[in-house]
Amino acid sequence: MSEAGQILNGRCLCGAVKVSVLSDNLRLRACHCDMCRRHTSGMFISVDTLPGTLTVEGPAESFVSSDWAERGFCGKCGSTLWYGTLHDGIRHPAAGLFENAAGGQMKLEFFIDRCPQGYGLAGEHKRLSTEETIAMFSGEGEGT
Repeated sequence: MSEAGQILNGRCLCGAVKVSVLSDNLRLRACHCDMCRRHTSGMFISVDTLPGTLTVEGPAESFVSSDWAERGFCGKCGSTLWYGTLHDGIRHPAAGLFENAAGGQMKLEFFIDRCPQGYGLAGEHKRLSTEETIAMFSGEGEGT
């Protein structure tokens, strides 16, 4: 681990896209919103990373999915690469890009009230409803 954090290296399914990022807190976050489920065919799970440290090599593409977000994917195999917020350019990389999900532990679930039956995650971690998630991202709620 460097002073700034641990370097994580990952890749997409076909290996055409390679990513590198720094993390000082290997926590996992899951989102159950409709867009994440459509994009991944399940929940989107990301690794918490230091903002602005993600580097991407290869045929990565981005789709602007709403007024505030983009979703990255490999242009060759279609693997999900990231969820990004447009206002600040921060990209949250998909946990599946990294061996053993970078060894992270599940710490937070967003849109828990939209979680389909059968997707429930075990363990003790914070779970936010739609209202709580929107409040957090709009700056009106408690940060995590």
